[in-house]
This record gives sequence, C-alpha cells and structure tokens, in this order.
Amino acid sequence: MSAPVIPPGGTIVQTFKKSFVDVPIDEANGRAVATSDFLEAAESLTTIFDALGSVAFSPVKNDMLGNIKKIRDRQLASPIESENVQDLCRNELKTKKHTATEGLLWLVRGLEFTCLALTANTAKPDEELADSFRAAYGSTLKPHHSFLVKPIFSAAMSACPYRKDFYAKLGDDSSKVTGDLQVYLTALAKIVGILKQFLDSKEAKW
Repeated sequence: MSAPVIPPGGTIVQTFKKSFVDVPIDEANGRAVATSDFLEAAESLTTIFDALGSVAFSPVKNDMLGNIKKIRDRQLASPIESENVQDLCRNELKTKKHTATEGLLWLVRGLEFTCLALTANTAKPDEELADSFRAAYGSTLKPHHSFLVKPIFSAAMSACPYRKDFYAKLGDDSSKVTGDLQVYLTALAKIVGILKQFLDSKEAKW
C-alpha cells in the first residue's frame, strides 16, 4: 500500500480520479446515482486507506474494492439496465439474484464508515483518528460484522497514525486539506444518504 503522491500546494482530494462532488445525481429521476461515476469515486476513496499507512487497513480497503467489483460485474453484464445504481439493483433483483445489490449494501456501509470518521475528525481538531474511526465503526459496520471479522477491523482502528502525521500526508497546507475534505465529505454524505434510503426500501430487498 503506497500512499498517494500529493502535488505541491495540493491535497489528496485532487489526486482522486473521480470525486463524489462530480458524481451526477438525477434529481428528476428519483435521485438516481450514475453508476460508472459512483464506482470510480468509490475506488478513488480507497486510496485514503493507503495514506493511513498501515497494512492493518488492507482488509478494509480490499473489502470495499471487492464490493465495487460485484457492482461493476453486473454493470458490464447488463449495461443498458445499469446506467444508474438504483436501476442496476432493481434489474438484478428481477432475475432473482442479489450479488451486486448485496455488494452495494456493504459498500455503502463502508463508505458511511469512512465518511463519518473523517467528518467527525475534521470537525474536532483535538480528536485522534483512532477515536473517530472507532466511533464510526460502532455505528456503521460493527453491528453487521461477525465475531471473526470484528477483531480485524478493530486492529485497523488501533493502527491509525497520529492525527498530525495523517493530515501531513494529505497535503502541505492543513487548512486547505480540511476545507477540501469537508466539501468532498459533504458530497459523499449526500450520496450515502440517497443510497441508504434506497437500500432500506422494499424494492431493494431480496
């Protein structure tokens, strides 16, 4: 896991191939989230775990990438029916399969975990990363994890770097890093909210 290379005067957000800020949401079509852009933005987000710098975060990153692959496999198999994330799931469920839809459920949990941790941490300058990630884990992924998986994720929380070391890896201007992250996380939180609402609805059940 090599940390992303930040351009001079830039921040990690500028290294993302796709930002959640740029993921189209079709408000007139039930707040449909564009599939390709969403998956690319989710892939880009996983590079944050490289900046955390510990192999303990590899399972977290790999879990998210595995779920992205499940969704993308369905998109590639039925591109016309999968232009937005919600239709991808609806059309998959019609075939009595739920691999991609279940992948989305877990991916959204992982995205929410990351979003809550970093949102709390950027808002509380005195809070260490480990505390922010532990609190986010308790309210997102932990209730759904088996007793075998929980220790793996707990190890990742314990391996968080010190706050000052982490933010230094995200850019050399700390106020710009925080500002860019807050804009990015606001966009991510909106998409997580839309997809959670969809996944909680009857039409997303299998």
